[in-house]
Amino acid sequence: MKNDLEQYKRLIRYAFILILILGQGLAFLYCWKTQYNELIQLPFVEKGHWLMAVYYLILQSIFLYNFDGFKIGYFKKGHIYISQVLSIICTNLMIYLQIALLSARFVTVVPIIQITFFEAIFSLLVTIISEFVFNKCFPAKKLLVIYDEYKPDNFVDKLNSRKDKFIVDKTANISVGLDEIRALMDSVNGVVLFDVHSEARNKILKLCFEKNIRTYTTTKVSDILIRGAENVHLFDTPLLLYRNAGGLSFEQRFVKRALDIVVSFIMLVLSSPIMLGCAIAIKLYDGGPIFFRQERSTINGRTFKIHKFRSMIVDAEKDGKPQPATDDDPRITPLGKFLRATRFDELPQLIDILKGDMSLVGPRPERIEHTEAYTKEVPEFQYRLKVRGGLTGLAQLYGKYNTSPYDKLQLDLMYIQSYSLLLDLRLLFMTLKVIFLKESTEGFTEEQSEEMKK
Repeated sequence: MKNDLEQYKRLIRYAFILILILGQGLAFLYCWKTQYNELIQLPFVEKGHWLMAVYYLILQSIFLYNFDGFKIGYFKKGHIYISQVLSIICTNLMIYLQIALLSARFVTVVPIIQITFFEAIFSLLVTIISEFVFNKCFPAKKLLVIYDEYKPDNFVDKLNSRKDKFIVDKTANISVGLDEIRALMDSVNGVVLFDVHSEARNKILKLCFEKNIRTYTTTKVSDILIRGAENVHLFDTPLLLYRNAGGLSFEQRFVKRALDIVVSFIMLVLSSPIMLGCAIAIKLYDGGPIFFRQERSTINGRTFKIHKFRSMIVDAEKDGKPQPATDDDPRITPLGKFLRATRFDELPQLIDILKGDMSLVGPRPERIEHTEAYTKEVPEFQYRLKVRGGLTGLAQLYGKYNTSPYDKLQLDLMYIQSYSLLLDLRLLFMTLKVIFLKESTEGFTEEQSEEMKK
């Protein structure tokens, strides 16, 4: 079952992106020529106007890329719109600072605020229309889920949460054989391989390639290690080189630490009024301690005490045993719910970053008990400790509080294997978006919490 329009999907996405950035660029150009050009020290003529427009489009494209605003038809409408609004705000803030420099003074902000609202409305219209077009042209794909020894029930639930993208039509165990799987493929648009071992996976992948059918597969640790390998062409047999260097190189660690110091210091200064307000509110609420301190594990298994604003009642774990937070956990105070929803409870970790106990970006530092328990369940979980724990990261951005240890491990390994300064900067930008996404703060279910206690 093939959708003939599928070949035009990227072209349609690029068309909407072009409409978006040109529409916003023209809005800025009008604002610049009519409101700001006469306010600068040496007003521009025609070529100068186009230069400012190009500069605006470059800034806009950079922020849209870093906030995932280009992924029209990929993320949900709300995700895309939040990404684009954040891009608009950041772009207009940067362009206003540029105008202030050209004017040698802070000029009126009213025009830039007006085009921000106009661009937000224009972006909303583009988002609504693009979603309508994508839903009409590219309906949800009927999937065949093939699994091995583990039943894919939880994973199927995740697929079902995106009814706009996927419809799980059939599930089949690999034991039914390749002939039966080949027959089942004739009535679906895609195949999902859920935790299928390499031998069977290779055969099915080749079959899907032969039949030109889209294939998704869940990853294993070895797949992620392959992504970090280098091509070696010394002779006519291709080789992959796995350096397995044990974390980041000296140069990467130096640059990463420099970024941590500079950014954490600036963020501490900028967020100090918020942190002071949070501290006062916590103290006034119940008179208990302001900070919550807890031992966490980081690089090479080293332990440190993490700092957070207290969001639970005093003595939330009286017996000393870890009790993972669940949805609607009665131990979380009303003020604590606000702190968690806004992520203000995480702000004191900027102190841990400045001290060197944490990094801005990296695997989430887990509780000692959790690290030990997860490592018993998934021995490779210790691979996360090849780098310093971070305030944000792939697992924090794409995962949730209740993401499974194995999925956390894979996301963190993806980060470690593909580390770069640009990746760190991009993940920092994306962290701003996550604050507005409710599902990222989803807690453990009661069943998950009881299982973790055991």
